[in-house]
Amino acid sequence: MSWIPSFITPLAGLIAAVLSISALLVLYFLKLRRREMLVSSTILWRKAVQDLQVNAPFQKLRRNLLLLLQLLLLIALCLALMRPVANFKRGAGKLTVILIDRSGSMAAKDVANGKRTRLEEAKRLALEVVASMKRDDNACVISFDETAETLCPLTPDAAKLRLAIDGIEQTDRKSKLKLAYQLAEAQSAFIPEQNRANVKPDVFLYSDGRATDSQSLTLRGNLTFGKIGDDKTGNIAIVALSAKRNYENPTEVQVFARLANYGPEVVEADVNLSVATEFAGGLPTYQIRSSAHTKLLPERWSDAEREAADKAGTRDQNSVEFKLDLTTSAVLRLEQMHKEGDALAADDVAQVVVPPPKALSVLLVTDSNFFLEKLKGSIQLKEFDILSPASYEDAKPVKYDVIMFDQYQPKFMPQAGNFMWFRALPPNAKVKQAMNGVRPVYTQENTILDWKRDHPMLAGLNLGKLYIESAMKLEVPPVGVERLIEGSKGPLVVLDREGRSTHLIVGFDVLQSNWPLKLSFPIYMYQALQYLALGSEMDVREAFPPGATPTIPLGDIKRVAADRKEIHLTGPGGTRTIKIPEAGDFVLPPLDRVGLYTLDVPVPGYDKMAVNLLDSNESNLIPSDHPPGDIGDTQVTTGRARVELWWWLAALGVPLLLIEWFVYTRRVHL
Repeated sequence: MSWIPSFITPLAGLIAAVLSISALLVLYFLKLRRREMLVSSTILWRKAVQDLQVNAPFQKLRRNLLLLLQLLLLIALCLALMRPVANFKRGAGKLTVILIDRSGSMAAKDVANGKRTRLEEAKRLALEVVASMKRDDNACVISFDETAETLCPLTPDAAKLRLAIDGIEQTDRKSKLKLAYQLAEAQSAFIPEQNRANVKPDVFLYSDGRATDSQSLTLRGNLTFGKIGDDKTGNIAIVALSAKRNYENPTEVQVFARLANYGPEVVEADVNLSVATEFAGGLPTYQIRSSAHTKLLPERWSDAEREAADKAGTRDQNSVEFKLDLTTSAVLRLEQMHKEGDALAADDVAQVVVPPPKALSVLLVTDSNFFLEKLKGSIQLKEFDILSPASYEDAKPVKYDVIMFDQYQPKFMPQAGNFMWFRALPPNAKVKQAMNGVRPVYTQENTILDWKRDHPMLAGLNLGKLYIESAMKLEVPPVGVERLIEGSKGPLVVLDREGRSTHLIVGFDVLQSNWPLKLSFPIYMYQALQYLALGSEMDVREAFPPGATPTIPLGDIKRVAADRKEIHLTGPGGTRTIKIPEAGDFVLPPLDRVGLYTLDVPVPGYDKMAVNLLDSNESNLIPSDHPPGDIGDTQVTTGRARVELWWWLAALGVPLLLIEWFVYTRRVHL
């Protein structure tokens, strides 16, 4: 920082001063040619003699007020032409590196009373450094988040530097400085080798200082850290989110989230859970399903402050939990609703993708059952095979999502899987058939008393007029087995879980009932198959962090879009067209912003991708008081960086000109 004025264009002012002042002095040395005149008075004669003496050539200059005023006027104008400036902050040096942080926390809008983001302020300060450059100075621009790139190499061209700074775009990535410092040090390669040991680049870092690798930084250069951000900035953030299916009820999705308050005051925030099952033009249409309330103590509080708040009855309630049933694909959106005083929007929302129902592969083991075999055409399945009991025992298949046994108890059973039983029971099951001595007991003329209407397999079904001629009399233990349909003479459909296997037991033959003639039968079968298959995929789709570059096997793309040469990726920044390679894996460009990304082809696992911040370091908006790694000095970024003084000097010329005119006219008329 310097209070001593410097000059931006000194050469132009010096040349103008030499030419103009020299010309003025020469004019005062010149002898004027006068023509002879007759005068009628001695008074006029004395005046003429005086003029001749003043304009004598090579005469020593006398004190002359006009000459002094004219010299001062020329000096002021020439100094203005040299563009003097007073620098109140450190300006650019001979070799300058400008580092600008574009990570997630730099999107916080807490500069100039919330009118500018931190990144916008960093750009403004960087432009001031460029404006302070002298004619022979060189500078470069590097932007960074968890990666770094040189946007403008070393150049004296201020226009190129300004264009590079204006073009920096915000990301939601983490902040790391090591690579940026390495790029800054590399600029010393442009210094002549004989001076390289003594000359270090002047490095200007504009950031909030929240780099995750601060403890491992080194830098060969003169670092000036421009701290950006307000210590009192408020921010409510979703810092953790998980979602999974309930093992006991696979269609039930459980959502857990944790929030944090990085502001200075206690905050109460509502949290909404929205669900999108429909997509218009690739964009989800959300509907609010549930909400919860939180009370968040500031994360900056000490343990003593938290204990005092707890004694006063103010407890930290920072977790929320939601449960909902989903049998179709959906996108879940969690959003905290306390927006007042919240400076960062990227961590207010987190999303998770629930995969669509599986394209099921099903095996039916039966001697003959017309209605069960007819499911092959009435329900859309990936694969539906039919085997006789003997063929099943020979093949011993294990690849199917669901295996249905029609009036047959097999000798071979896969170690894990999902199974449906019609008038049959799994080996060694908890559910038994009642016995009369050695004879199994069957009930006759069964009607439906009740069914579990809220269960996903039976949702929306009307089973009131169902009639079963004959059914197995089932003995169901009081715990561990779920009764789904109760008949007039005992349970008819039950759900039993044994280790890694799930068994849906229908205690009657559908051919001995009127159920296949009802509309509810194919709906029940579809919902039951989906329910069982979901048990093998308990987790929802994992979200990506900002900056992720998902890799998709090329074979997966070819299977769903064999004739396509390119695909379109739609996300928060708009739609991008990506060419499909001829070989190898297909790598998506970095997903830099928080939000939902969709592909226009149904690639399994990648048709919808959620990107969430979920980063406590980026959400904590308290800027660092010290340079990252304690390298260099911290510069005050508020106030004016410099003041140009040329217009003061130009304005001084006006009164000087008026005084000179006054003196000249008074002298003439005396």
